[in-house]
Amino acid sequence: MAENRLTASVITVSDSSHRGERADLSGPAVCSALQAKGFTVEGTEIVPDDRTSIENALIEWANRVNLVVTTGGTGLALRDVTPEATASVCDRLVPGLPERMRIEGARRAPRAALSRGLCGVRNSTLILNLPGSPTAAVDSLNIVIDLLPHAIDLLKGQTAHDPVPGARY
Repeated sequence: MAENRLTASVITVSDSSHRGERADLSGPAVCSALQAKGFTVEGTEIVPDDRTSIENALIEWANRVNLVVTTGGTGLALRDVTPEATASVCDRLVPGLPERMRIEGARRAPRAALSRGLCGVRNSTLILNLPGSPTAAVDSLNIVIDLLPHAIDLLKGQTAHDPVPGARY
């Protein structure tokens, strides 16, 4: 894993995209948003809505990049198991990021409150679940993207804190 740059991977969780029945629009949209903020996207993958497949992809990519982003499988449908797969491979959860995505997202789209996406840490890699629609995925990512470099620095052991402009604490 590169230590001095922001590296990411994007995993699209979708049965239909995995079978080739529907184009993956969310993964490329998330990649573009990450790249616009200085992340190097090391790779992408499409997996079915299957807990073991998701877990295996998360574990593989967490050994290679600073940030693993998933899109899809965070809703209420029976096959939406991305949060369960994420929880099972993470050492710790980071509830504040998905809480912020849901709160801010619900101001624009009330259904954002139905997302069960998680954020967690596996070793020194941050794993972030996003919704499956391209618009919701990018909107959710943009809500937290400016926090991700600092979170990644902390996971790398860089614990010096610069003051946050405008923060009152």
